[in-house]
Amino acid sequence: MGANKHKQSKLKMIIKGIIIILGGFIAAYGLEAVLIPNNVSDGGVTGLSIVGSQLFGLPLGALIALINLPFIWMGYQQIGKSFAIFSIIGIASLSIGTMLMHHIPTIIEGDTLLITVVGGIILGLGMGLALRNGGALDGIDMLAVLLSRKLPFGTSDLILILNFFVFIFVSIVFGLKGAILSAIAYFIASKVIHIVEEGLSGSKTFKIITTQPELMVETIRNRLGRSATYSDVYGGYTNNKFKEITCVINRLEESKMKEIINEIDENAFITVYDVAEVKGGSFRKRNIH
Repeated sequence: MGANKHKQSKLKMIIKGIIIILGGFIAAYGLEAVLIPNNVSDGGVTGLSIVGSQLFGLPLGALIALINLPFIWMGYQQIGKSFAIFSIIGIASLSIGTMLMHHIPTIIEGDTLLITVVGGIILGLGMGLALRNGGALDGIDMLAVLLSRKLPFGTSDLILILNFFVFIFVSIVFGLKGAILSAIAYFIASKVIHIVEEGLSGSKTFKIITTQPELMVETIRNRLGRSATYSDVYGGYTNNKFKEITCVINRLEESKMKEIINEIDENAFITVYDVAEVKGGSFRKRNIH
C-alpha cells in the first residue's frame, strides 16, 4: 500500500511539474506574441527584465533567470523545497519560452485595448496555472506568497501592490502611456490568476435568517441538491430566538440561490462569504430527480 501511495504522489508531482511548464510557455507566448512587440511590459521580475533588456540590449530569458535567483533562494529558505523546485521549473520554462518565441509573429497590433486585455488574459492564465500547482513564474509572486503569510492581504492583492513600484520603473523606458497599459494588462492578469487559482466555480457560503427555515432548507435541497445546517441565533436587541441556515454552494449557483430565498422570504437576512476551499463532508450534490 505504501509503495502504491508513493507512486501516486510521484505521479501527482510529475503532473504538477508538466502543468507549471505549460504555464511558463503560455506566459512567454503572451509576452512575445502580444505585449512586448507592442511596447507593453509585464509586472514583477519579468517586467524589470523587459526594461533591462530594452535598456542594455541583453537577452530577456537570461535576465529573467538571473533576477529571479535571489527570490528563488528566499522561497527555498522561507516557503519550502518543493515550492522552490517548482518555481525553478516555471521560471526556466518562462525564460526558455521567451527565447524560443522571440521572433514569433505578433497576433495583435495597434489596438491598445485589445493588446492589454488579450495579453493580460494569456499572462494571467500561465501564471495562475503555476501558482495553482505549487510554483511561481515570478520572484515577485514568491515574495507575495511569503508576505501573504505574514500580512492580512491575499496573494493577488500583494502582487498588485508590489508591482506598483515596478511600473514606476517601467515608465522610465516605456513612458507613462506604456506603463499605464502595462499596469492595465497586469491588473487583468492578476484577476485571471485569481480565477485560475480558485477555480472558475469557487464556493460561497450563504447564512440565512428567515421566518421559514424548514421550507427554505427543503426547497434548497429539492432545487439545488444542496444540504444545509441550522444553528440557533438570538437577536441582540429583542433576544428572540431564530434558526440561522448555513449552506455552501458552487459560485455558479448563486443567482439560483438568491431566487429561492427571495421567493420564500423576501425579507430574509442574508450574508454571503467567499470560500477559498471546500473539503470533506458531503459537499457533493445530491441528485435532483
